[in-house]
Amino acid sequence: MHNKSFRTFLLIWAGQFISVIGTSLTSFALGFWVLTETGSVTQFSMIILSVVLPTVIISPFAGVIIDRFSRKKLMMMSNCVAAFSTSIILVLVLTNSLEVWHIYVTSALASTFNTFLMPTYQSVISLLVPKQQLSRANGMIQVGESASIIIAPTVAGLLLYLHGLQAIIFIDLFAFLIAVTTLFFAKIPELEVKATTKLNIQQFLVEAKEGWNYIMSRPGFKWLLIFSASINLLLGFVNVLLQPLIITLSSEQVLGVVLSISGFGMLLGGIFISVWGGPKQRIKGIFYGCGMAGILISLAGFTTSIVFITVCFSLFLFLIPLVNSCSQAVWQSKVEPSIQGRVFTLRRMFSISLYPLAIIIAGPLVDKVFNPLMAENGILANSIGQLIGSGDGRGIGLLFILIGSLFVVVTMLIYLHPRVRNMEIEIPDALTDDPEQPIMQPESV
Repeated sequence: MHNKSFRTFLLIWAGQFISVIGTSLTSFALGFWVLTETGSVTQFSMIILSVVLPTVIISPFAGVIIDRFSRKKLMMMSNCVAAFSTSIILVLVLTNSLEVWHIYVTSALASTFNTFLMPTYQSVISLLVPKQQLSRANGMIQVGESASIIIAPTVAGLLLYLHGLQAIIFIDLFAFLIAVTTLFFAKIPELEVKATTKLNIQQFLVEAKEGWNYIMSRPGFKWLLIFSASINLLLGFVNVLLQPLIITLSSEQVLGVVLSISGFGMLLGGIFISVWGGPKQRIKGIFYGCGMAGILISLAGFTTSIVFITVCFSLFLFLIPLVNSCSQAVWQSKVEPSIQGRVFTLRRMFSISLYPLAIIIAGPLVDKVFNPLMAENGILANSIGQLIGSGDGRGIGLLFILIGSLFVVVTMLIYLHPRVRNMEIEIPDALTDDPEQPIMQPESV
């Protein structure tokens, strides 16, 4: 039975893997289009906000829908709506009518339904994959995400040069078709639908609150949520500032090489966790991995050597699949399947809730504070500057040292909490050893 259910997961994973690649091609191409058409980093960053904000706003309510309706149908619908938003862009491109605000609107539309897709996908994994293999399955998902980081810049850039934006969008639409087709043929177990209580506004709010209460009644989950939000805030600064640091120290051409090599680090990490299956004590995998990641961020800030920075961030990205797969496996194995939709959407919302703050303040913080402090004649040039250097790129370098140090401190403080450190023992498993053991029979919705 395990083999059959895992084959179903592989079918779904293959379709979503192709879809992620297609979407990453379009995302890169549209971002490049905005930068070349406007020359504005602010307008480019608005694409990120148009993706993040719908997730934060809709997540508390999306979980109720996920837990009440067919998860297979929700995944298919989410892919179809994303394809529809991409089709709108295609029509605008073919008619030479595309404007920047169109990209914001369609990105927000796709993100709205992606808020349903990802938590549903994660909950489906727990229905198909034996709990001992959850880290391996989540590692495979990380492989898809890391592969998109490597493939998108090179392939999208080549396609833009040879055939234009419309060619990339056609490929993306074909990828959506493959994803929906694999979902159509996949046999996904369904949970019993709450048909006893009519879903009105009051009941909707009651059920949404159940997800919140589920997390708050388990201190381990509550502190893991706080940890995730804190770490993602720090990661937001790294994501925004890494490329300016590389360009300041070298050139745009070197940046492409650094990003590609670092992307391979993440890909290798995903493959490694998929083959290995992850540590038995997943909490240690999360916190040991984050501790080492913080050290690597700090080390990258001490130097102006592009080679050393590349090595640090390649190793840093190698650790990301380990941390993500272990974290996801903990939630999947410990949360009751009947409430996973609500819990997972709340988890996703809080995890990225502080991310926009990093996007907004990272640039001004470097330009107004850290760069002046670390300039050739800056206040810190004769003190900290003697250790890490002064001048170009040293403001971001100092900020990276501080971010990495905060990474380690936050990781240590949360891990020392006994409810977190012992949560795999204290919170019972919500899954059986056999993922195909019938939990409840499906009802049509």
